[in-house]
Formats: sequence, C-alpha cells, structure tokens
Amino acid sequence: MSQPSAHEEVHFINRSGWLRAAVLGANDGIVSVASLIVGVASAEPSGRAILIAGVAGLAAGAMSMAAGEYVSVSSQSDIERADIGREREALKAMPEEELAELAAILEGRGMSPATAATAAREMSEKDALRAHVREELGLSEENGARPLQAAMASGATFSVAAAVPVLASVLAPAGVVIPVVVGVTLVALAGLGALGAQAGGAPKLRASLRVVVWGAAAMAVTSAVGLVFGVAV
Repeated sequence: MSQPSAHEEVHFINRSGWLRAAVLGANDGIVSVASLIVGVASAEPSGRAILIAGVAGLAAGAMSMAAGEYVSVSSQSDIERADIGREREALKAMPEEELAELAAILEGRGMSPATAATAAREMSEKDALRAHVREELGLSEENGARPLQAAMASGATFSVAAAVPVLASVLAPAGVVIPVVVGVTLVALAGLGALGAQAGGAPKLRASLRVVVWGAAAMAVTSAVGLVFGVAV
C-alpha cells in the first residue's frame, strides 16, 4: 500500500469553474450598476430616479447573469457529454485502436514507447473511459462544466457587488453622488481584484489594476453619455 507523500502542493485549478463565474458576476455587478448610476446622475435627475435605476439594474443584471451563465455552461456541458458518449462508443467498438491512441498520447508527453504502452494498458484496465476522457479530451471531475453552480455563483456575486454602488448613491449627500459612487466603486473593484487573485493564488496587484482600469473606463463612457443626452452644453 502506497504511503501519502509528505510534500503536498496547494493548487487552485479545481476552483476555476465557480471562481470564474463569481469574479465575472461581481465585476459586472459593480461596473454595470455603478456605470448606470453615474450615467443617470450625469443627466441631473432626482435621487429617486437614481435609486430606481440602480435597483432595476441590480435585479435585471443578476437575473441576466445567472441565466446567461446557466445557458452558456449548459452548452459546454452538452458538448462534454456528447464527446464522452462518443469516446464510450469508440472504446466498445475498437478497444485496441483506442489503447494504441492512448499510448501514443502518453508517448507524446515524454514517455518511452514501452513505458507509454504499459501505462496505457494499466490505466485502461482500471478505468478506460476515465483515462481517455482525461488524457484525450482534457476533461476531469475538477474542471467539468457545472451549469447550476456557475449560475448561482454569478447571480449571487452580481447582486452583492451591485449593492455597493446602489448603497453609495443612497448614502451620498446631494450634489456629490457621482464622485462618491466613483470613489467607492474603484475601491471595491480594487478589493475585488485582490480577492479574486487571492482565491485563485494569482498576483494581486495586476488583478486589481486590471479591474480598476476597465471599471473606470466604463464609468467614464456612461458619464459622457449622460452628459451628452441630459445636459445642454
């Protein structure tokens, strides 16, 4: 019986599915709703109009993000299941050819022909379909498509993140809604970038700068739109 290794590396690739959806939802929630509020506020409407726009953007955006994630990831899941089904049929119809194909894949990754043939045979004896799905299709339980998980992560994080600029606009004193919302949003985006990088084990500064720059650009564009259509220059 093999002993567990004393050296265990920490990896984060198994988080890629839900983390991608969560970061996308949170980033879109902050940026889109903050941009909407800034654009509406630039046209100098009432506080009530700003609040309605923010809450409507939050509700519509959360549902849109959840539905979009579910549909897109479901399509990915359908493709994965279809490919696995084809692989299952191929293993039944021509097992020797599939065994040779698996050995060739392993050999292409650096094994000697003899070692690759032995490894392919041993892997196939244990679970041929799983071996081919992993080695040939690049799929595994960790990175497989999970539509419901992606939809829930995206919708929930969108709602939480979008609430930040909405609350900032409600609590901001009259006349300074735009600078308050912009400032709070940029700080929140920096924190979001760092948090996403922390969860994924990636560099924090680059991630934070990336989301801050694009968030600021989005708010600048919508502010310009609000000024053009709401104020006589």
